[in-house]
Amino acid sequence: MDGKTLEYKGEEALNELEKLTAKASDIQESILKEILKRNSATEYLSKYMEGSIDVEKYKKTVPVITYEGIQPYIQRIANGEDSSVISGHPITEFLISSGTSGGEPRLMPSIAEDLDRRTYLYNLIMPIMNQYIPGLDKGKAMQLLFVKSEMLTPSGLPARPVLTSYYKSPHFSRRAAGSFNDLTSPTEAILCPDALQSMYCQLLAGLIHRHCVLRLGAVFASALLRSIRFLERHWPDFVADIRRGIPGSIVSDPSCRSAMTAMLDAPNPLLADEVQRICSGGSEEEGRSWRGILRRLWPKARFIEAVLTGSMAQYVPALEFYGGGIPLVCTMYASSECYFGVNLRPLSDPAEVTYTLLPNLGFFEFLPLVSWPARRSWAKEDEEVVDGGMLVDLVDVKIGACYELVVTTFAGLYRYRVGDVLQVAGFHNQAPQFKFICRQNVVLSIDSDKTNEDDLHKGMIAAKKLVESRDLLLVEYTSYADTLTIPGHYVLFWEIVSTANGMNTMISLDPKLFESCCIAVEDSLSYVYRRCRSKDKSLGPLEIRVVELGTFEALMDLFISQGGSINQYKTPRCIDSADALKLLNSRVRACFFSPHEPAWSPNM
Repeated sequence: MDGKTLEYKGEEALNELEKLTAKASDIQESILKEILKRNSATEYLSKYMEGSIDVEKYKKTVPVITYEGIQPYIQRIANGEDSSVISGHPITEFLISSGTSGGEPRLMPSIAEDLDRRTYLYNLIMPIMNQYIPGLDKGKAMQLLFVKSEMLTPSGLPARPVLTSYYKSPHFSRRAAGSFNDLTSPTEAILCPDALQSMYCQLLAGLIHRHCVLRLGAVFASALLRSIRFLERHWPDFVADIRRGIPGSIVSDPSCRSAMTAMLDAPNPLLADEVQRICSGGSEEEGRSWRGILRRLWPKARFIEAVLTGSMAQYVPALEFYGGGIPLVCTMYASSECYFGVNLRPLSDPAEVTYTLLPNLGFFEFLPLVSWPARRSWAKEDEEVVDGGMLVDLVDVKIGACYELVVTTFAGLYRYRVGDVLQVAGFHNQAPQFKFICRQNVVLSIDSDKTNEDDLHKGMIAAKKLVESRDLLLVEYTSYADTLTIPGHYVLFWEIVSTANGMNTMISLDPKLFESCCIAVEDSLSYVYRRCRSKDKSLGPLEIRVVELGTFEALMDLFISQGGSINQYKTPRCIDSADALKLLNSRVRACFFSPHEPAWSPNM
């Protein structure tokens, strides 16, 4: 396609977006009617609807559920029963949720046309971005994309992460030609099941095309940072490959080796010298620090794209360190259950990102949260039955209020609680815009305290200000509720690096600094936590365990080796795996405890 065609398609996509959001209420009702029309005869809906396709009856009679409510039906299909248990259309695959943020991986049903909905959302991203940064069709994208080998259920249906499903689909391999879709990575590297080889080949391809790259990114910030640190340690190998014009021995996969050999084509000593000079910090002005390395290696890059909201927000400082001022962009909001919406203001600060939910992707309802954020509590506990009448329709949410997202999909999820906490920030036409707050799950609890991801993240923000004042960077963290001590106490595992002397430099550990960090975290935690510490004495002093460099990469390797996906991996904010805890504790350099109780009074 030529540039004019692409530009027209962009305008067409944006015009369609305006029409959708202007009629969000009507579209939502028609979406639910269509879902009921298709699926009313399923075993699951028949129990409640008795063949009816009445929208109001659906809202009155169909229960609001968590995964436990639908899992037995999904398992039956996975074991070989007909899809009509929950869906009027054949289930073509199961999508595996990441499973690292709250329990075991879950199987989500998917039908063939779901790929059309996902592709539709992907195709909106660049027209939106091009409004703010024009000319993005004039170069390449270095997007680091990874797959995981799929599993087969007893019925023979594949079970795989949602992104693996997309990358292996014709929608990806046959995507329309044009620079918006021009990736530096060869498809063979993206589809390589060996994550290390895939990463190596994609980074090498990005370096080969360094003067053509207009955008950088990965799905999650964690995968992008891991790739940068891999490059930081192994850049001489990349330089050698470029200089020789032949991929190194690490690239053993035949398809990858063939693709990379063709891309290298011939020795390129000039490019090799450029990369070597930049990566070695070969001038007095640049120094040896890798601060701003992404801007130096890819000088035309206009933005860095990754998920940077929720638990990924803690990666923003590290990406800013490496990015050297390149804007950080979050573009879309999606999950294994359903794709939800887009960020219409992609250049906003990552802390202020909002997502506009698109009414044609599924039927969305919202469970109001009681006194959020003051009480951090839910309208009902997970194990209780939620009254469906409590739910609010998409267009009826209130600005400033917080909700849990509830979704109904064409593939067979009905009034399913996704578990995401969203706050309404505004509207685009009739469609609400949401700020992602956190996952609903409580990550730490020892007594009556209940600390969720949002609470923990706020504590990290307070502590990070202290370490950053010493030219240090908290690059990764997780937590653990240690109930072996009396009383039990919270443990934070921290990986710390120097921003002054190089990210891989071993640092000295000042006890006073880390004790101050313990205090800062505790003072940021909830009223109930501080009461338990200061009055009830049911919690012991918070502990920070500083771990060796590379520990969290080893943690990631552990989870991937146990069946996780590098493309969907998120560092768990609370450790409940004995293997993971053993690994972390084996790499502890030093431990620091809060020296006194946090501030608390009955009137706070």
